[in-house]
Amino acid sequence: MVERHRDRDDRGWEHFEHGADVGIRGFGPTVEIAFEQAALALVAVVADPETVRPETAVEFACRAPDTEILLVDWLNILVYEMATRGMLFGAFDVRIRGTRLYATARGERVDVARHAPMVEVKGATFTALRVAKDDGRWVAQCVVDV
Repeated sequence: MVERHRDRDDRGWEHFEHGADVGIRGFGPTVEIAFEQAALALVAVVADPETVRPETAVEFACRAPDTEILLVDWLNILVYEMATRGMLFGAFDVRIRGTRLYATARGERVDVARHAPMVEVKGATFTALRVAKDDGRWVAQCVVDV
């Protein structure tokens, strides 16, 4: 494992090795929390999410045919928005209704000196894609292209 972070309520995120790319995994007691934690794992590929101030809120919505594709779409929206807005996000509130996702991400413009970005994420992929309940907790994972 590259990095791991656990929080309250058995929620957290981790990175897992996958060739030249990075696997990200979020987990928690609900599928929404697993998606929030996967988003934090995505940000953590670029910079430490704990250094990101929640100064600006951005609303998102998307839909997909199933929850696994919904995870990829959600993460790719974040990749796009971070790149085009020059922002990093460090806090997420996700609501899922069927195959629709509504979310608020909070963050700030990238401060190279403070955030020390490590790599640029090109996008989330279908590699190792999984959204499922596992041993009483939800897991949301995929590999991101860096």
